[in-house]
Amino acid sequence: MVASGYARTYRSNAILTASPGQLVLMLYDGALKAMALAEEGFNSPAENPRRIELINLQLIKAQAILSELQSGLNMEVGGEFALTMYRLYDYHNRRLFESNLRKHVEPLIEVQRLVGQLRDAWAEMLAKQHAAPAEFVRGVA
Repeated sequence: MVASGYARTYRSNAILTASPGQLVLMLYDGALKAMALAEEGFNSPAENPRRIELINLQLIKAQAILSELQSGLNMEVGGEFALTMYRLYDYHNRRLFESNLRKHVEPLIEVQRLVGQLRDAWAEMLAKQHAAPAEFVRGVA
């Protein structure tokens, strides 16, 4: 019980002290975690009474996270890239809705793959951004 309180405090502090770029990465991770839990629901035995509830809850959670990423886009500054990302998040949400409505795992698997690629690209961009000042300093020395 106490350990879960510490974990909750740690998670809260991590969010409060994260950069905007790290927050986006956390959102991607949260969406992927929810989708993985939904996939577990799809793979659980059909006679599991909580199977449908688990799938529904986790897909709705993933959709909410993707909607948060979508609403955070700055359409004025981002231009064509922001518009493309807006449409992509819209597609992801529609596919997750379809997965939930029809209880088919295939759309979920597709969105997991696509969001995973976005997450990995974002993480790589953050790593390069973080490493750039160090490389610059080494180049001067």
